[in-house]
Amino acid sequence: MNGTHRHHLLQLVLSCRKITAQVTQPGTSTIIAMASSSEQEFLAQSRANLYRFPRSNNFWDSKTASRVGEKLGLRLRELGVDAVSIDAEEEISRPVHHRKRVLPLFDSVRRSGIRVDGTDQLNDVVPRD
Repeated sequence: MNGTHRHHLLQLVLSCRKITAQVTQPGTSTIIAMASSSEQEFLAQSRANLYRFPRSNNFWDSKTASRVGEKLGLRLRELGVDAVSIDAEEEISRPVHHRKRVLPLFDSVRRSGIRVDGTDQLNDVVPRD
């Protein structure tokens, strides 16, 4: 990844329990906006997933990712940010099951009016179901 970004950088932090999307300021690592599946709105669903049977190791899905992207997009618009970029190489290096579930996040950010640069390369790599 090159060290200079013209736009704010959108980064994802993924675990089996949550997805967090954060946007950093160009040239620094200062986080200006963030949305996560650990926020209050998602707690009821997280608890339901925790106690469901059969057990699952994944507590978020593409719908959760989409909602996190929607929240992030709204927060970016409030800040006056109109474009973000992703590190396509980092996203492509993720396991396929994660890549499939995070694409709706990028789509939701885009639907909220924020341009997301770098996602065109992901569409060539991730088969859509």
